[in-house]
Amino acid sequence: MVRNKRSRIVEEDLIEEIEEKVVEDPSCNPHKPVKITFEEITSAAYKIRSGVLNTPCIRSHLSALTGMDIYLKKDFLQQTGSFKERGARYAMLMLTPEQKQKGVIAASLGNHAQAVCYHGYLLGIPVTVVMPIIAPIMKIQKCREFNANVIMEGKNMDEAKKIAVALSKRERVDVHQWKFFEQVQDIDAVVVPTGGGGLLAGVTVAIKTLNPSIKVINTVSLDQYYRHMKLSKLSYNSLVTIGVESERCASYAKAIENNRPVLTTIEGTLADGLAVPLIGYNAWETSKSLVDKMVTVREEWIAVAILRFIENEKCVVEGAGACGLAAILAGQLDEFKGKKVDEKLLQVVLLLTGGNIDTTILGRCLERGLAADGRLVKCEVTVSDRPGGISELCKLIGSIGVSIKDVIHERAWVASDVFSVEVKVVCETRDYLHSMELRDLLSSRYKKVRFDKFPTKSGITTPTD
Repeated sequence: MVRNKRSRIVEEDLIEEIEEKVVEDPSCNPHKPVKITFEEITSAAYKIRSGVLNTPCIRSHLSALTGMDIYLKKDFLQQTGSFKERGARYAMLMLTPEQKQKGVIAASLGNHAQAVCYHGYLLGIPVTVVMPIIAPIMKIQKCREFNANVIMEGKNMDEAKKIAVALSKRERVDVHQWKFFEQVQDIDAVVVPTGGGGLLAGVTVAIKTLNPSIKVINTVSLDQYYRHMKLSKLSYNSLVTIGVESERCASYAKAIENNRPVLTTIEGTLADGLAVPLIGYNAWETSKSLVDKMVTVREEWIAVAILRFIENEKCVVEGAGACGLAAILAGQLDEFKGKKVDEKLLQVVLLLTGGNIDTTILGRCLERGLAADGRLVKCEVTVSDRPGGISELCKLIGSIGVSIKDVIHERAWVASDVFSVEVKVVCETRDYLHSMELRDLLSSRYKKVRFDKFPTKSGITTPTD
């Protein structure tokens, strides 16, 4: 890990202080949580209107494949590639001239840090960001490009935040993440990726304020919403708010289970932007009674969702932003599938919160997505070790249009006989059914065939799935 001089000073001077006592965020008091209001959301929207892009929310090509009318809020099109610019811009605009001169400090896994650095650069405000050592390389580099002081410290977001709060008390002003939702027209449900809970809090407050008759997720009915801050006529009963997070960083689900935010163990996840071990107390207090459903998704479905966005929408979305589609593909929102009101499919908005994903991670995501989708398979086949044995296997695989990606043969550990060789083959197929055809073909020709982790259920690939 590369550390600059500033980072070493932080480590030597602050770590001991942080370990000896609890470092608390003064604006996030668990005993006196603050609820965000609709008036604050609309006021913030007005103040930042000239400094943040109004990203499109358009109908997705995936609608026909999922059995619901999906709309994508493309916040990855922001200058820094995520929705975090709204909160960063607003926080900086609200600083006093003296605070602007002193500068700001923020803790972030990457997207919020980039947003603070970018708008600090535009507004001439000095910025320091504390990022945990697990932060993606691309996000770290982007922060440095905006002339920010980047401190790489802390094993996770919780430790990084403690360092940032300790620093802010000494010499700078802490920046907090204000997040809010830009409404779209005629929607039945909004699926919100959830990390620290701030975005979820803003979305639920906006929706519930505009439609007080909101009901739980089981009441699936159509509501006329509002667009560009203007109300429409209400014609149905309810609009649903759904939070979604990775099962490897399910801090909100843990908070629901304990009826309060609790420190959650975070494992490595494709949704690194959601890897926050503790839900914000203010966000929890604001959203806990307003969220209709909380869904946790498995990593393989996040990978499949990233793959679907690239193939069907021609857009690159990071793991956090892909969680909403992952929940749909995994069948966790089937209550919306195929349902109609006035002969129209129910409309579901997915918030694509960011597109900042390392190139190396993207490559792994695509491979894992193909494997989870049943389009990249690995098998072991025992064939004759006589001349032409492996060649015959390769020709058989190629005869049905399967592409061979890799071949490894093993002789020493074959227990059957000395005239056999075990061949491990990685193959790429057109779809799940094509993989099943390959499995059946090999099983009919060879006695010993084993597929490694062959999927029992593929992702949604056709409108009839």
